[in-house]
Amino acid sequence: MSVPQAPEPSDSLTNCFFTIRFLSRIRRRLRLKSPNKDCKPAEVAAEPIGTDMITCEEAKGDHHDRDGDRNWMAALKKSVKMLHFGSWEEKEAAARDMKKLAEEDVKRRRTMAELGVIPPLVAMVGSEVAARQRLAVQALIELANGSFTNKALMVEAGILSRLPNNMSSLEETDKRELAELLLSISGLANSQFPLNSSRIIPTTVCILESSSSIETEELCLSTLYNLSSVLDNAPILISTGVVTSLTKLSSVKETAEKSLATLGNLVVTSAGRKALEQNPTVPEGLIEIMTWEEKPKCQELCAYILMILAHQSSLQRQKMAKAGIVQVLLEVALLGSPLAQKRAMKLLQWFKDERQTRMGPHSGPLQVGRIAMGSPLSEKDAEQGKRMMTKIVKQSLYKNMETITRRANGDASNLKALVVSSSSKSLPY
Repeated sequence: MSVPQAPEPSDSLTNCFFTIRFLSRIRRRLRLKSPNKDCKPAEVAAEPIGTDMITCEEAKGDHHDRDGDRNWMAALKKSVKMLHFGSWEEKEAAARDMKKLAEEDVKRRRTMAELGVIPPLVAMVGSEVAARQRLAVQALIELANGSFTNKALMVEAGILSRLPNNMSSLEETDKRELAELLLSISGLANSQFPLNSSRIIPTTVCILESSSSIETEELCLSTLYNLSSVLDNAPILISTGVVTSLTKLSSVKETAEKSLATLGNLVVTSAGRKALEQNPTVPEGLIEIMTWEEKPKCQELCAYILMILAHQSSLQRQKMAKAGIVQVLLEVALLGSPLAQKRAMKLLQWFKDERQTRMGPHSGPLQVGRIAMGSPLSEKDAEQGKRMMTKIVKQSLYKNMETITRRANGDASNLKALVVSSSSKSLPY
């Protein structure tokens, strides 16, 4: 087969025209040369023509890509029409198609949103028919994936006002999918987009408290963490009683880290701190979590929360001391992560200097000014308290050092004499 030579026109427009005709002629000859479907790349004369040769497979690929785009757009237009003007059965079928079409890539999800598919899908979420509601939620989850604009359009279309009120009637799968959609929308919390949290928070808390699935609980906890990062949302969160749920879930190792992270966001507010102080499991529950050696992040978060509670309340410091926090802090200060060690040693310093230390801005989190740590009634009481604290520190240090020595299979016979002969002033904090 002889290949025609490319022309060499002087004018640029003419050059472009002849190039297009030249490539079209090459494609036509290749298709005629290889009529079978499984054709091989055509062999042409090794003459330079100024561009790569086009194979049969490449020609087929371009053709299939164009056909795929046309088929996708045709299917989308049909689904959009049914979604807007069809019967309920057609709307359900369209929502099912929307879910499949939206799974492909972000660009196509944006195209779907531009065609106005989000408002009718949001309207279906408020349907009393469970199957219809489920299809709409599934389609919206795919449309929200990776698209800030689509999430904002859902909120503007009123998705938060369409959320179901009765979570107990939903199946666990429906709760999980609804929690997944709420998590996606909660990503708007830290943006400039105005997200009304008065509806999304109660719904998320309701799903959290009614769910029996760890996966659903983790989705809800992630949503609450996103929302709690905005301090203005703290009053709404606390008014739902979420602190009780969070402290309960923090004692479960699978959900502890996300629960503690949310509590860490809430405790910096006066309302959150008060709610934690009034919780009957605080501080004992947090102290227990600090013994989880396999969960260093949980130890760090617990130490942070306890630092804030101890800094603000002498009553909480007394409760912590009675619950045996000093021994736990010593162990964390010796075996914990670098951040947990730092926080544990700071807490130990506060307990050690309870009588005479004045806490300045450097002595505790999120405070400015000087606050008295203790208020002894007399010098006699102060001295007695000092002796008691020194005794506690020595006993706790001895027990922890003995535990560490046993773990290392060392000899603990000389350890007791070493610890008893040392004073509290020699502690590394």
